[in-house]
Amino acid sequence: MRKFGIVVLSVVLFASAANAQKIVLDKIVAVVGGSVILQSDIELLNAQYVIQNVHPDKCLLVQSLITQKLLVQQAAIDSIEVKSDDVDNEVDRRMRGMTQRAGGQERLEQFLGRSLLQYKEEIRGDVREMMVAEKMKGHITEKLNTTPQDVKDYFNRMPKDSLPTFNKEVEVGEIVFEPKLSKEEKDVYREKSQALLDRIKKGEDFATLATAYSQDPGSAPQGGDVGFADRNMFVKEFTAWAFRLKAGEYSPVFESPDYGFFFLQVLERRGEQVHVRHILITPPTTAASLERAKGKADTVFTLIDKNRKVDFFSSAASFYSDNKETKYNGGMIINPEGETRTTYIPTDKLDPQIALVVDTMKAGGISKPVLFTDRAGKKSYRIFYLKSVTNAHKANLDQDFPKLKAYATDDKINRTISQWFAKKRKETYIKIDPQYQGCSVLKDWGTPTTAQAKP
Repeated sequence: MRKFGIVVLSVVLFASAANAQKIVLDKIVAVVGGSVILQSDIELLNAQYVIQNVHPDKCLLVQSLITQKLLVQQAAIDSIEVKSDDVDNEVDRRMRGMTQRAGGQERLEQFLGRSLLQYKEEIRGDVREMMVAEKMKGHITEKLNTTPQDVKDYFNRMPKDSLPTFNKEVEVGEIVFEPKLSKEEKDVYREKSQALLDRIKKGEDFATLATAYSQDPGSAPQGGDVGFADRNMFVKEFTAWAFRLKAGEYSPVFESPDYGFFFLQVLERRGEQVHVRHILITPPTTAASLERAKGKADTVFTLIDKNRKVDFFSSAASFYSDNKETKYNGGMIINPEGETRTTYIPTDKLDPQIALVVDTMKAGGISKPVLFTDRAGKKSYRIFYLKSVTNAHKANLDQDFPKLKAYATDDKINRTISQWFAKKRKETYIKIDPQYQGCSVLKDWGTPTTAQAKP
């Protein structure tokens, strides 16, 4: 199933799938060795796409499930397994995504028509099989190595009149200076949070105050209720209190550096899940804290401008930057949409604010501190370094070797997997229902009958 990019499924999708299970009259669609693929398997997989307004060819769905069965059967022979803990983690990850989309565990259980514990047990086998199949694929291709000659051969096989065109790309570094509140500035909002907690303990309604004052947009409309969740759902400070308290107890006011001041109440415990509600007060950025961030940015820029060395920018980023994602990478921004970690970013994928700054710079240039506002509205000052600029061009080995190597590697993996399936399907008994025997993608997949085998 992962072949089709299904990672986290929507609540409605699973509700549709659950209903489909009840109404589809099952029959065997395919026999693969000692395994069977049922019509309900096809319908459930199809439902996952239809709900996303995608209408896949059912022939491809059958092929996908056949290939998965072949991989799982070979994995058993080669002793390729996945750990139970890994399966549980993947199931839990899916459940967390579904619970969030449903707006809580109770709503999700209403959609599914069963408890989450029951549903987790139902899907565990399918999740395990998917993970085993993926691990087997990795085992088949783990010894592949793409040499420089492989890349050249791949490039030379590409029709010269249809070479890909790569857009203009840049490499950009940054040093981020976030405004930080003083203790005195924070205390105003800590006291506001404490005052709300005191009002609740004196008898005021938690849900009413959460709706009116909490700054968590996800839970405030529900009176601060976040439903049932496990330890992985929350930031560490929140988790520490949520799983320490008994049902009915309140936490004290506590701070999360990334969000602000919380307090919570535990409503119920179910094993390793807890049902809580909370109120969040997020201190806003003050003019004074923003001015302090600017002063620090100006000082660091002066140091960089004085030294004018790339390695000094890298060191300054690791020492001064408040962006944990880039500071240990020499400040270099990673392409967020690339399949591999690369610092080359197409200009049309750059944040517009960054693009506006670097558009006026030359390669090697460093900007003065600029005020930056992220998508969440959070302000900071940033210094940008334009490491390189690559103009739009047709693919060539000199400029695009890393990209072409990635393409060549994918091609090599795909050809190796295809060859493996071609060999394996000849060694395995495969019977396909007549309903699908006319599928072009399934041609030659079924084991010939005696009658078919005669000349």
